[in-house]
Amino acid sequence: MNSFDDNRPSPDELLASLLSEEEKSKRGKMKIFFGMCAGVGKTYTMLETARAEKLKGNDIIIGYVETHNRKETAELTEGLEIIPRKKYDYKSASLDEMDLDAILARKPQIVVVDELAHTNAPGSRHAKRFQDILEILDNGINVYTTLNVQHLESRSETVAQITGIIVRETVPDEIFENADEVEVIDLIPDELLQRLSEGKVYTPERSKEAIENFFRKGNITALREMALRIVADRVDKQLHDYMQQKRIRGPWKSGLSLLVAIDYKQQSTRLLRWAKNLSYSMGATIQAIYVETLHKLTPKENEQLDKNINVAKQLGIKFRIITNYDVVKAIVDFAQKENITHIIVGKPRVRNLYSMLRLENFANKLIRYSGNIDVYILGSDSQAKDHFKQKVSVPAFTSNIRQYFIINIFVILTAIICFLVKDLIGYQVVSFVLLFLVSILALFYGTGPILLAATMSALIWDYFFIPPHFTLHVERPVDMLMLVMFFIIALMNGILTSRVRRQEKKIRIREERTHALYQLTRELSQAPGIDEVTKLAVRYIRKFFTLDCAIILKNEFNELENNIRHDTNIKLSKNDLSIAAWVYRHAAKAGKNTDTLPSSDYTFYPLKGDNNMGVVVVKHFDLFTQGEEQFWESFLSQISGRYEREFLRTAARKAYLLNESDKLYKTLFNSISHELRIPVATIMGASDTLLSQNYPDDTKLKLYSEINTASIRLNRLIENLLNMSRLESGRITPRMDWCDVHDLANKVADNLKEELQPFKLATVIPADMPLVYLDFGLIEQVLHNLVLNATQNAPSGTNIRLKFFYDQETLTMQVMDRGEGFKPSELGEIFNKFYRGKDAKAGGTGLGLSIVKGFVEAHGGTVIAGNRQNGGAIFTIKIPVKISEMNQFDKQDE
Repeated sequence: MNSFDDNRPSPDELLASLLSEEEKSKRGKMKIFFGMCAGVGKTYTMLETARAEKLKGNDIIIGYVETHNRKETAELTEGLEIIPRKKYDYKSASLDEMDLDAILARKPQIVVVDELAHTNAPGSRHAKRFQDILEILDNGINVYTTLNVQHLESRSETVAQITGIIVRETVPDEIFENADEVEVIDLIPDELLQRLSEGKVYTPERSKEAIENFFRKGNITALREMALRIVADRVDKQLHDYMQQKRIRGPWKSGLSLLVAIDYKQQSTRLLRWAKNLSYSMGATIQAIYVETLHKLTPKENEQLDKNINVAKQLGIKFRIITNYDVVKAIVDFAQKENITHIIVGKPRVRNLYSMLRLENFANKLIRYSGNIDVYILGSDSQAKDHFKQKVSVPAFTSNIRQYFIINIFVILTAIICFLVKDLIGYQVVSFVLLFLVSILALFYGTGPILLAATMSALIWDYFFIPPHFTLHVERPVDMLMLVMFFIIALMNGILTSRVRRQEKKIRIREERTHALYQLTRELSQAPGIDEVTKLAVRYIRKFFTLDCAIILKNEFNELENNIRHDTNIKLSKNDLSIAAWVYRHAAKAGKNTDTLPSSDYTFYPLKGDNNMGVVVVKHFDLFTQGEEQFWESFLSQISGRYEREFLRTAARKAYLLNESDKLYKTLFNSISHELRIPVATIMGASDTLLSQNYPDDTKLKLYSEINTASIRLNRLIENLLNMSRLESGRITPRMDWCDVHDLANKVADNLKEELQPFKLATVIPADMPLVYLDFGLIEQVLHNLVLNATQNAPSGTNIRLKFFYDQETLTMQVMDRGEGFKPSELGEIFNKFYRGKDAKAGGTGLGLSIVKGFVEAHGGTVIAGNRQNGGAIFTIKIPVKISEMNQFDKQDE
């Protein structure tokens, strides 16, 4: 029982497995026909498989096949639909390439695409064919393709060492590892050489040359072993993954994690490839790290570092950059935090002044401080002519000639001044002056100029100031000791000061970037909407990257918009907008300085999150360094996250409104259906009675009266609904005219004559009440609803008062009754649509008081509900109105 519980998968594992399977089911599947080299029959076997699939009824087409003029291969393409190739003009030649868009538009079940490692012609959407295939897979189309072992990125250098031929076209190992199926096409070396000699692979002339160079039997045997070993390792990994997925117990090789420490030297590319092969064989995860020290890289070193990082990415190795002046400490700390089991480093080959001054070798120090972590030290095979250069070299200085020239001027001028006053201060003081000068210069200049300044200062002090003068000879041992100590102190002080300055500069840059991200995050959190977020993002990108940019966001249908909503100097053509749409769909950057559509003048970056938010378009003048690239990605991540929150907030608001609308609909439906049913039922019942039998006149009169009453109630309900509709649409416009409030009171009393019969209506109007300027119909409806409300809530026999008075250009109207009044908790809600009190009598829609408020506010007035002191409700309406000039003259005469 316990063993079963231990082996039972957790809910999180099950969910992750289901999500992974769902993601895989959406993509197409890729089958690679894998061989040791050309001529083993990969394309032939692939086409045979394609024909077999067609016989099964599957929709399969040829996207691109290279037959190399082999008759047997060409015959296999007959009967299969072939997508015409697309032509690209390059220089004076016309190049044929696979038509990716035609394949996506055709959307077959399976497409045959030969030569996975092929490099596309300039002007193609992608630089490499494997990128075309990835896009085909993303569209749910299965792919058959071919690949030789020498084109795997991690094996290309090993193949070059075996055959002596450098392979230029390579495929990232991740593509091969993620293939759904790999079929190895094997052929013994003798049979392959026989095929070559018979001209079945190349023409007779090329076959002879190939046999003498690449296709030697030893080379073929080594490549065959490599191909079979790779496939065997892949099968072992598949079995391991299957057993883990199915929770089958077994001897696991899990838990191994490799860390590759690289630098800016070419040796790191070989180190990365070797480490990748090792991780594949061990079934281990792998990461790479570069420690940024105080050393300032030359342009050549920067270029090589970028190449090394790109190789790591192509091999599918997760990469990190860390800043620390102590490389060993940085590597060990990172390895411990990431639970690394093996550290892989290159064998130190370069010795210079700095390395000779070190008390301990880098590799030995790493081994000593690594603790329980295993350390692999990999040597590199180098040409004999490079041995001396590798073993002995000078430090790499990055300062320009101008800095050396300025240093010379400062030292010489200081020496001249000291020489003029040497009799006053003594030659010992001169040494302190020169030492101080070197320390000051170290705050502004690099290691090379400081080394020159220390050397020049020592020589000048010896030659011009230490007796005997104008010679490098030193007589006194004390002076000799002072000279040596001066040089050492000046050199060490200058170098250490320069080192601290460089460290301070790197820390300052890192601090500025951290502060920039903090500022961006803080202001983004306060931005009130999408437009403000866009303005903020554009401003910060211009501020910290000095780049003009354009941000294109998705719309409510999750499609990228075709316009830019903010001010920018970037003008996008239709072609640029199509690139932006591609970047949005695939969540991958494209454009200038990338492998996808590099012919564009702009670089397109996706705003990635849980969902793609849009695209940022920039015009690069200089490529990002690795540090700037990481800073840029962090910037975009913050911006994308803020956009995502805004979109989610908008979606939540819409969901809330839909929910409230649904509640309103249900309330309206329940209320209206009840209110409609009663008068309709009354009318139908009375009319049916009248039609079915002949009744006395008294009975008929009562039935007619019931029909009339129900019709009035039905008409009132329809009027309320129409009035509320007018209020919500904003189409209520008061038709102002001079009115007498006596007419208002009489009209309301007459319309509600039947309802007021059980009550005593008291109307209070001052004798000097003037004519007022308002909409008679709307105010009559207001008073009608309030008096009707009073008749429904006051006990029979009680008084209902309708009071008018005018004061300070304001007409005040009050409706009072002696009912139960309002509960304090209800006073804030009684004017809401469809609101009915908890103790309200049956009937009514809850629209009457809401209409009262709307009509009063249309006049610019207010309405307030309250409770009377001795019981009952009171409604007070105040409307700013004009009075007639005749009334004003009458008041003046009085």
